[in-house]
Amino acid sequence: MHKSVKYLLPSEAIDMGGIKVKQALPTQKVDQLDPFLLLHHGTFTSTEDAPARHQGIGPHPHRGFSPVTFVIRGEVHHRDSRSNNQIAKEGEVQWMFAGAGIVHSERPSEDLARVSGTQEIVQLWINAPAAAKMNQPKYQYKSEGEIPVFTSEDGQIINKLVAGNYGDIQSSMQTESELLIIWGKSILGGHQSYDIPVGYNAMIYIVRGNLHIKGYGKVSKENLIIFDKNDGTITVTADENAEFLLLCGKPIDEVVVKQGPFVMNSTTEIMVAMRDYQMGKMGILIEE
Repeated sequence: MHKSVKYLLPSEAIDMGGIKVKQALPTQKVDQLDPFLLLHHGTFTSTEDAPARHQGIGPHPHRGFSPVTFVIRGEVHHRDSRSNNQIAKEGEVQWMFAGAGIVHSERPSEDLARVSGTQEIVQLWINAPAAAKMNQPKYQYKSEGEIPVFTSEDGQIINKLVAGNYGDIQSSMQTESELLIIWGKSILGGHQSYDIPVGYNAMIYIVRGNLHIKGYGKVSKENLIIFDKNDGTITVTADENAEFLLLCGKPIDEVVVKQGPFVMNSTTEIMVAMRDYQMGKMGILIEE
C-alpha cells in the first residue's frame, strides 16, 4: 500500500529580517507536521569585501527544539555559546539540539567569503518533547563519510541516512524523538520505494530536479509533499538531477507554542525563555 499525497506546498519567498529565504513550512494551510515545525531553503552569496564573521546570520538564541542544517552547496561556519566551532561543507549536516538554551551564529567560512562563494542550505526545525526541552544543549556534526549510505536497487539513487534506522542500517545521530531522515540524490534518474515506519508522519522536500511520486505524479523542485497518515510505502522516480529530503517522524502529540526562536508548550514557558535569554542564561557568543 502506498501513502497518498495530502498536500503539495510550494516554498514561498519570505524576508527574515533582511535575509531572504524560501519557506515551505509553516504555511497558512499547514502550520506543522508533528514533529517538524519549519523548513527553510536559502541561497546566499558571500563577498570578499567584508570579513566572513560580518556576513550570514549573527548570534541568536534558541530553546526547546533542534535546528538542523543540511549543507547543499558551499560551507557553513557554526559557532555557539557552548564553545562549538565547526565548518560544515557540501553534503554535511549540522544538528544542534538547543535544549534549555543556546546562542549560535551561522556564517560563511573565511575560505568561501574569500572567493565570494555561494552557500545553499536547507534548515529544518524539529520539535522536542516537553520532557526533553530543558535538557542540556548538544551539537552534532556529521561529515560526508560519517553518514551511512544505501543505494536504490537500480543503483541510481544514493541515500544518506541522516537520522534513525533503515533496514539493518543505523544512523549515529542522537535525536530527542523517533525520526527517519534520508537525504537522497539521483545520479542518472532512478527508482526507490521507501518503507515508512508505522505511525510516522512523512514529507518530502525537493531541493532540485523533479520527482515522480507513485499515485500522484510529477513534482518539481522547491515543493514540499506532505503524505497522509495511512501506513504504507512511498515510491519515487527521480530525474537525473534530483536531490530531496525524506523527512519522517513519530508525532510527539503535545501542545506547541512558538515565539521567534523559542518553541515550548505554554506562553508562560516562552516568557521565561525570553527572560532567561535577556539575563544571559543561554550563554554569550563572542565571535573571533
